[in-house]
Amino acid sequence: MTIKEYNDIVDKWADNVYRFVLSNTKDDDNAKDIVQDAFEKLWIKKDSVDYAKAKSYLFTTAYHSFIDFTRKNKRVVGMSEAEYQQPKVYSQYSDVNEILHQAINQLPEAQKSVILLRDYEGYNYDEIAEITNLSLAQVKVYIFRGRSHLKKVIGSIETLV
Repeated sequence: MTIKEYNDIVDKWADNVYRFVLSNTKDDDNAKDIVQDAFEKLWIKKDSVDYAKAKSYLFTTAYHSFIDFTRKNKRVVGMSEAEYQQPKVYSQYSDVNEILHQAINQLPEAQKSVILLRDYEGYNYDEIAEITNLSLAQVKVYIFRGRSHLKKVIGSIETLV
């Protein structure tokens, strides 16, 4: 990969990788660090990464960096964060996007990641399995369970509007 191709990849995919990581971390600074780490790893491996596969490499690297970050900081979780959040019932109109993001944030990290990769970033099941190092069956199970939870939390569209 040439320097021009690398810069093209930065221009094309930096925002998408950042949004993906930010939606998982909920912390702007940590998301920027993880994205920068992913691009640094791509730069180090620029000679061995094919230009056509750079997007997949970036998302895979960012996902693994996020997992490492989560595991490292898991020991520092306070009691209020560790408690299970009950699904919320909405009786009047609220911002649908806000409700959806709150519901997605209640998902376990694995389900949340595959839902975001599938529904927000548009990856197919095989690509998600490759990025997350999960089996194809496990990806399908996580997406099904995540969507079922979202449906239970959000309910029908009539309750939102």
